[in-house]
Amino acid sequence: MSKYPAMLALRAAPWARALVLAAAAAAAPSAHALFSDDEARKAILDLRQKVDQANTQHRAEQARLQEQLEQLRRSLLDLNTQIEQLRGEIATLRGANESLARDVSELQRRQKDIAQGVEDRIRQIEPQKVVVDGKEIVARPDEKRDYEAALELFRKGDFAGAAAALQAFQRRYPGSGYAESVLYWLGNAQYGKREYREAMASFRSLVSTAPAHPRTPEAMLSIAMCQIELKDRPGARRTLEELIKAHPRSEAAAEAKERLAALR
Repeated sequence: MSKYPAMLALRAAPWARALVLAAAAAAAPSAHALFSDDEARKAILDLRQKVDQANTQHRAEQARLQEQLEQLRRSLLDLNTQIEQLRGEIATLRGANESLARDVSELQRRQKDIAQGVEDRIRQIEPQKVVVDGKEIVARPDEKRDYEAALELFRKGDFAGAAAALQAFQRRYPGSGYAESVLYWLGNAQYGKREYREAMASFRSLVSTAPAHPRTPEAMLSIAMCQIELKDRPGARRTLEELIKAHPRSEAAAEAKERLAALR
């Protein structure tokens, strides 16, 4: 409202002044209302702008969080994929380890079998200590086997087979620790075949090469028996006397005394 109507109201008549003042009073609230609406509109606009900004920021934040959530989901999926791959690799490795363990076990078994086979072969050819006629000797397994096989033939009464086996033994194992015992049993096998001269040769070979052998007294007694079979009584007496003199405490010497008494 202009300032001029107010000035006129002051100069006019009382009733006019009253009218002007009333009009001015009526107009004043309208101007104030207008000013309040503008401010309200401005405040609303400002508030709306702030709300829009807040909504924009909220949407942006939601979009950012959604992107982070998607990244997290992708990371989780990748992690799960890696875990499954690792599980598969672990299962493969476990299977490979089990297969390797089986292979190692089989290899160890084969190695053990090979070692056992080698040991068996070594035992078959490696000389071993054995005792024969109270004497410890070293003999190869096949040597021991052939000697025992020949004695088994003699025990069965196969004197021809035993003599052949013992003679083959002498050819195959020259210098054997069984040599003296082979001579003794060869002489007995030949005696069993009634080959008295051959038997005497075998017994005498034992007496001359091994005078201290445990079988020597028996060999001397057997020589005397061969001489008796060949009707060489003087030779038999001399052999028996030598036996008694050389081995007086032997069982063969005791028997020699009986034989000598019979010959006289």
